[in-house]
This record gives sequence, structure tokens and C-alpha cells, in this order.
Amino acid sequence: MYNVSKGWERFFYFSTWFTQGSSFLVPSAYGVLHRMHHEYSDTEKDPHSPHFFKDIWQMMMHTAAVFRNLRSGKNLPDPEFTKEYLPKWSLLDGVGSSMIVRIMFGISYFMIYYIYAPSAWWYLLLPIHFLMGPIHGAIVNWCGHKYGYSNFKNGDHSKNTTPWGVVMMGELFQNNHHHDKDNANFARRWFEFDMTFQIMKVLHAVRIIRLVPHAQRSAHVHNNHVKAA
Repeated sequence: MYNVSKGWERFFYFSTWFTQGSSFLVPSAYGVLHRMHHEYSDTEKDPHSPHFFKDIWQMMMHTAAVFRNLRSGKNLPDPEFTKEYLPKWSLLDGVGSSMIVRIMFGISYFMIYYIYAPSAWWYLLLPIHFLMGPIHGAIVNWCGHKYGYSNFKNGDHSKNTTPWGVVMMGELFQNNHHHDKDNANFARRWFEFDMTFQIMKVLHAVRIIRLVPHAQRSAHVHNNHVKAA
């Protein structure tokens, strides 16, 4: 969808780890999962289709198992899912995925609540902070393939879940995304709005990223620029 210099890639990579904290997901492994999801959408090979599980928890556990196997090398992906660029930072991947660092982030979240929470009820929000990354992914993949309407016939169960597609920064316009996965704008109709795309346009305007013209998105990237996963 866009090109970014190596320096900015490292900046966003670090920011991803720092903001995800205890639920940090290694970008290269997540990129493989995402590519598999598009290739095998809503089939038994899909790592997180809701149509093969009784509830969202079972889907999350299955996705986590596939993710761990990819990270450990027990289940290496087919070459087609890794042949294009996937961002890697081995040191940060190892540190960010370590249990001690996850626990440290969890303790820091707890301390913020300990200092500022006006009542004990607020502590019920802590599990969301601990697992925000997987929870967000589960919501997008469960709801985005079960509830809503379709603009396109993609051969799968992908849906546009309005108005939550707007609230989730465009992520729940899954039917649109599966129809044209290289299009940075997930919105298609007048009442659909993708805030993430608007942010990307600003980043493009100030030359932090360079959006690739839709007709050229499959072109190779040269020099000191890399293709974002």
C-alpha cells in the first residue's frame, strides 16, 4: 500500500511494540497470518475464520497456536507467504515477546490503575489492556466475517460491519478489504469512512510514507525504500 524509509520503519516498529506492550505481536509473523487469511479466507486453512469455532475464545486460542508455531519454526509457512518483504527486527522481536517484558508492562498498567483508578470497578478493564492486540484482532476477524452487509461477492463470508467499521478505524470494512486487499482505503460507499486512510494521507502529504498509486501497487520497490507488509 505504501513505501517507507528504513528509519521510519524502525520508528513505527518500536512504536508498535511500545503501544502494544504486554500483547505485542511480532509484525513479520502477523504479516504471514494476514496473508494466509486472505489466501484461505473462511476455509479450514484460514488461521482465524469464525466459521469453524463455537465461540470467539476458541478462535483466539487457535490463532494464538498458529502464531506460536510460526514463531518457533514448528510450522513454517509456504514460501508464497514470505517471498515479499516482511519487516523484521530480531532484537526487538525477542525482547518484546519475552515473558518478563510482558509482565513488566502488565505491572505498569496495574500501577497506573492503583494510583489513579477512582474505584475498584475500574480494575475490570485491566484484562483488556493486558490483551489488547489479540482482542482487537479477534473482534475484527469474528465480527468482520459474521455480521453486516457485503458490497462485493468475494467467495467468502467477509462483511462490512457498520457503524463499527468507522469506530474501528476502517478495520471492520472487511468485505471491501478482501475485495481489493492492496487498496489503502477500506471504505467504498458514501456512508463508509476509513479514518486510518485519512491519517495515511496526512503522513503521505508530509512525506513520512509514500502511498503507492493503486495501479502500481504490485511494482517492486527500489533503493532505500521498502514495501510495508
